[in-house]
Amino acid sequence: MDSKELLNLIRFVAKAGVSEVKYKTKDFEINIKTPLAGSEAVSYVPQPVAYQAPAAAPVAAPAAAPAAETKTESTSDDSKYITIKSPMIGTFYRKPSPDKDVFVNVGSEVKNDTVVCVIEAMKLFNQIEAEVSGKIVKILVDDASPVEYDQPLFLVDPS
Repeated sequence: MDSKELLNLIRFVAKAGVSEVKYKTKDFEINIKTPLAGSEAVSYVPQPVAYQAPAAAPVAAPAAAPAAETKTESTSDDSKYITIKSPMIGTFYRKPSPDKDVFVNVGSEVKNDTVVCVIEAMKLFNQIEAEVSGKIVKILVDDASPVEYDQPLFLVDPS
């Protein structure tokens, strides 16, 4: 199995939403395990401030409302941008290696075939291309962070 077939298998497992896949031939065997979709969402739900400090609940509730409105406004501004998403589960890297420069920064012009990052999955380093033309306006993931399938990585202004 070459790296392209392996990448396709990883994408299939990510899209299928299964928790485990075993693939075996006479030459090799691979076992891919993913967390169940429902269990991961529960473990990352933050507790609201009002529940942590009941005495401060009346003060915290009005303060939280403007923050939510601000977030909604910024989301509507982001709608004019194109999102570059992760095609796989893995670890996101902005550089091809630790001693090299980053692929792109905010303000960098990209084309369809411009490599914007590398995602490492099962010791394979996969170069991710922009697949759109425009200017990088926001980098949404920290270097060396784990990423999920279809997770937004960059915002690109196509104009």
